[in-house]
Amino acid sequence: MKRNCLIALMFLATAGFAAAQGPNFSPQTDVLGAHLNYGRGCAACHAPHNGAYGNGAAKTTDLTAGQSILWGQDVASLYNQTIVTGGTGKATGNGYTEVLPGSLSGTTPDVTGLLTCLSCHDGNYATGAMMKNQVYETLPATYGTFNKIPTLLGVAPGGGAPSYLQDHPVGLSATVSCGGQYNWDCTETNGVIIMNGTNSSKFVQNYGFFVNPSSYTGPAVGGVTPSPVAVVVCTTCHNQHLMNVVKVGPVTTSASTGAISGSGQPAGFYQTMFFIKAPYNPGSGTAGSNQTAQFCRQCHGGEANESNNGAAVTTY
Repeated sequence: MKRNCLIALMFLATAGFAAAQGPNFSPQTDVLGAHLNYGRGCAACHAPHNGAYGNGAAKTTDLTAGQSILWGQDVASLYNQTIVTGGTGKATGNGYTEVLPGSLSGTTPDVTGLLTCLSCHDGNYATGAMMKNQVYETLPATYGTFNKIPTLLGVAPGGGAPSYLQDHPVGLSATVSCGGQYNWDCTETNGVIIMNGTNSSKFVQNYGFFVNPSSYTGPAVGGVTPSPVAVVVCTTCHNQHLMNVVKVGPVTTSASTGAISGSGQPAGFYQTMFFIKAPYNPGSGTAGSNQTAQFCRQCHGGEANESNNGAAVTTY
């Protein structure tokens, strides 16, 4: 009898733990998380009256403040600035060069996918409105104890010289490709990544494809308009409106673009961190959990299990 009770208790404990890690995650705090901005909420970014002026940024020289998505942060100091992200690896220089848009009214994906984000998260130019130099989410106690984790884009840890080279490549030159040693056996059509190869489609079943590279068509050269390419901006990986939870649906294919989204995992709500738009929880406590690595492998296919004859799937 006691043995049966013990087995039942173990089963319930295991089921409860699985629910916390799997598709039944229920966030206990507001899903907007850090973007509640100390209680200001949506209005901290989307000022309903007078844009940046209405948010107290009267110093701005941008007379169009608030005209695009009611944006209430001062972006004037970022217009037409050149940033270079990602360190080495780009033929155009020591990184990936991005010339920021000169207006919020532009139509390129780096307007609402990068420029607006930098108006709060940049430590070089948007110093008047930048966030505090500390993560909001709670990391495991074993993560590190020497310094607070830097989250101000472009400011070196420990107060070093400002630099973007330590940051993940973003911008119109940070392209995502298919084929080769380091990429998925996917297909790129008009700047849309389609995970339809043997290994890439298996990965979608084993984890999912949640990232959303933007399609960008560059300016015409010699009267010839180039083909669209897939590029990485902030919103490729982050959903600025959901900090701690992500809704996972079944694998679907867009009838118009062929883009694949969703996951072969059970549908439901999964825990995430840092506004990442996929299951991502380094503090899950599950031995052998590889969900954070799986997130990175959505773009870095050469390092995935499926590309290396591996049979491991996703462990939460």
